[in-house]
Amino acid sequence: MAMAAREIESMIKAALPDARVEIRDLAGDGEHYAATVVSERFRGKSRVQQHRLIYNALKGNMGGQLHALALQTSAPE
Repeated sequence: MAMAAREIESMIKAALPDARVEIRDLAGDGEHYAATVVSERFRGKSRVQQHRLIYNALKGNMGGQLHALALQTSAPE
């Protein structure tokens, strides 16, 4: 069962309320997405730490309902 883009966005925003989130369905199949996430919580964190925050927000759905998620993360400029 695939995840809807709205659900991914909602889960990220629940964990990072200040985040600006843009989700794109890359293959039209509901399983391959790209996400751009901008949050103050990323400031001073490495790219790996930033991505871990996103994976934690998705509560274990990576590799299951959500097959692939290309991430671009950053702190606001």
